[in-house]
Amino acid sequence: MNTDGLLATVDLGSNSFRLLIARVGDDQILKPLDQIKETVRLAAGLDKHNSLTEEAQARALDALARFSERLVGFSRNQVRVVATSSLRVAKNADEFIAKAKKVLGFNIEVISGNEEARLIYIGAMHSLSYSTDKRLVIDIGGGSTEFIIGSGYKPQIMESVTIGCVSMSMRYFPDGELTENNFNNAILAASGRIQAMEHLFVKHDWIIAIGTSGTAEALYDLCIEYGFSDQITYEALCKLKDLLIQQHYVKKLDLIGIKDDRRPVIAGGLSIMLAIFKELNIEDMTIADGSLREGVMYDLLGRTSDDDLRLKTVEFLKKRYLIDIEQGKRVSAVTLQIYQNLVDIKTTDLNRIKLLQWATELYEIGLSISHNDYHKHGAYILANADIAGFSKPEQTILADLVRAHRGNLTKALSHLENKGKVKLRLIFMVVAFRLSVIFNRNRKNFDSATIMKVVHVSDSEFELVVDSAWLQQNPLTVYSLNEEILQWKKFGVNIKLVPQVS
Repeated sequence: MNTDGLLATVDLGSNSFRLLIARVGDDQILKPLDQIKETVRLAAGLDKHNSLTEEAQARALDALARFSERLVGFSRNQVRVVATSSLRVAKNADEFIAKAKKVLGFNIEVISGNEEARLIYIGAMHSLSYSTDKRLVIDIGGGSTEFIIGSGYKPQIMESVTIGCVSMSMRYFPDGELTENNFNNAILAASGRIQAMEHLFVKHDWIIAIGTSGTAEALYDLCIEYGFSDQITYEALCKLKDLLIQQHYVKKLDLIGIKDDRRPVIAGGLSIMLAIFKELNIEDMTIADGSLREGVMYDLLGRTSDDDLRLKTVEFLKKRYLIDIEQGKRVSAVTLQIYQNLVDIKTTDLNRIKLLQWATELYEIGLSISHNDYHKHGAYILANADIAGFSKPEQTILADLVRAHRGNLTKALSHLENKGKVKLRLIFMVVAFRLSVIFNRNRKNFDSATIMKVVHVSDSEFELVVDSAWLQQNPLTVYSLNEEILQWKKFGVNIKLVPQVS
């Protein structure tokens, strides 16, 4: 295998072992090529003397043997392997690491809790848009939980607490029984550990809370699947706790949107997250795709950037999927013109406008699969692709907008309604996007600022004033606009098409 330009990282976590292989692009963006996850549960393999059992070591070595096959051809300076909480505390860690090194073929670093926190922060920040705002990053692992406050790519405060989803699940839900009492005991225990350092992280010094890795991702997915919230909130977490208690036992858990290997440790992870929200006064939490293994890789690369990584990612997607760039620019320009006339630009979220712009520039990405239902194909790509710089919620917005830009409006809005996302701001984004696609159907440049304008805007209606001569020259556009207006009327959005004589 030709490994030129490739880097690899291995994360020997307390719950899972993970391998990441990525290519370093000309733009210095890491582009993931392969990711492998093995659920090893190393923390569950620690006996009462804090030694790894032979069974746990065998599971781990089998996973590393599979990783080693994938790393054939890599040189030592292309690979970094780090071990975390369980191997920090295991009394026979040195014995195990000697075996693991032989199997894997690379050196293994047991990193400190603070170093783990630093690398997690770097990985999280490289998966989000660059900002100098202070952010609180929280990573609930199998054996420890890391807390970091930082600005840009620089972590400023780092703490590691020895509570994790595996250890908590084993101690407070030993028989897999999901009761109010078990949850209360677990939450109180986690709160006690957090209180010792909470003064460093209470919400007077950070703008946004960000969760990373398996527990946070699983809780986020459950909040979305069950319609409790479009991000992680304390209220949604309480509803998830009630949902688990109703199902009584871990073995009987039947949860939508959660992988089988996450079920045995979800109660412990949820208890820790509830304690974190309560102790640190967190109102809501978003998700970052990047975590320890990405941070290790960027650290290995030795590079940081103040640029908005999302811009480079969008350009990469345009090239990769052979998107008609000029058509994207036309649709984007008209969409933003309409949208900015529908909302007060001074009070709207500028990041949302960026997301709307990028969605319109990428709206034909699904054509790379098929012209039929290309909006659905495009939504799938944007929801599931590894797109550096975008958080999960941002990816979801891109996908939802692309899915809704054409086709049956009832289906488009019902899809959003099922996610609890039908809000006026998003409705206006969809209106502007769909109208723009209609105006740009013939794929020719036109002076939209002169030909059309939006006036008399209220919460549920507005007038679309269009040059009458232009309308006469474009009868298909007129027909499509009238059809679109009829669709929106069914949902209480009244658009009046007003010809204007120039």
